[in-house]
Amino acid sequence: MTKGTGDISGGLPVEREYFHAEQPGPEVRDAANVWLEEENGDFAMRIGIEAVAEEWDNHELWLDIAYPDGRVLSSRDRCKSHSPIGPEGKPTILGTGPLEYRCVEPFKLWTIKFQDYPVSDITAQQLIEDVYPEPTPKCQVSFEIEMRPVVPPLVSGTLTEASREAAKGEQGTFLSPRFEQLCRATGWLQVDGKRREFKGQILRIKRQGVRKFEGFWGHCWQSALFPSGKAFGVNTFPPRDDGQPSFNEGFIYEGHGPLIPARAVESPWMRKFYTSGEDVPLVLETEDGRRVSISGKTFINTRSQGHKVLPPIYPLVQQAHAHYSWDGEEATGMIERSTFRDKMDI
Repeated sequence: MTKGTGDISGGLPVEREYFHAEQPGPEVRDAANVWLEEENGDFAMRIGIEAVAEEWDNHELWLDIAYPDGRVLSSRDRCKSHSPIGPEGKPTILGTGPLEYRCVEPFKLWTIKFQDYPVSDITAQQLIEDVYPEPTPKCQVSFEIEMRPVVPPLVSGTLTEASREAAKGEQGTFLSPRFEQLCRATGWLQVDGKRREFKGQILRIKRQGVRKFEGFWGHCWQSALFPSGKAFGVNTFPPRDDGQPSFNEGFIYEGHGPLIPARAVESPWMRKFYTSGEDVPLVLETEDGRRVSISGKTFINTRSQGHKVLPPIYPLVQQAHAHYSWDGEEATGMIERSTFRDKMDI
């Protein structure tokens, strides 16, 4: 058996892999998101569906396909939702318009399909400037991906006593009930008729519940899966003005066994928007005092177009993908950060 591919459900019940079978109560959402990096950094993707109770028949579609040369294929649409009931008679599907997630086997195999669909062809610099050509160029995109979890899931706000305490209050509402999990990916991507097969890594996030945004003041979130099976992940909020503890939860994974709880002691807080080439090193400290230093450099940064729909008081957000190095081993991974405009060099 390949290292790290045993039971990696983390003890979660299979029901945590399912979606709502029918429209839930007010403000409740179903959400499935992935960050995918091609194994060599040739491209990266963010693929998401946000299904909110108040607009249950039309889910939000989020797609970014980003390349190191600065090209970004991006879509933000609201499309007709799919039936959640899969062929096994359970709510294993979350779909909208051309995009569909399906849980084939809980904690073992998921598929993502995106049927031929027009997507905006823009650049990372245009995203930073928030200025786009009119009309915006389009290209036809389709893809199919299989993802297989290989690291136990992180249920946010449960790993350490400090993160559990922080998640009990307001900071827990920013996270919403969620877990995230690192996976291996295989698939194909077709852009304007040109198709390529690929392998890569995925961080998948499954959220189900109420999520609040008001009061959020920023974060730094990083994760990567290495060829040997080692992995890390961390999500931390900046220091608070009132001096109270900020949410700070991370882990390292040695390719087997459980997640080893850790916290960030050095984080690359966002101070400026870059299109690529930004150094993003971090240092994690485990509960027994072990320190792990990981270097990183982004190969593509894409500012989120979410600022068009989120409240003006919400921090500025940038999603990015990076090359990471840990004890001489290289991998591609993700980084997302946010902060208020007055704390940035713009």
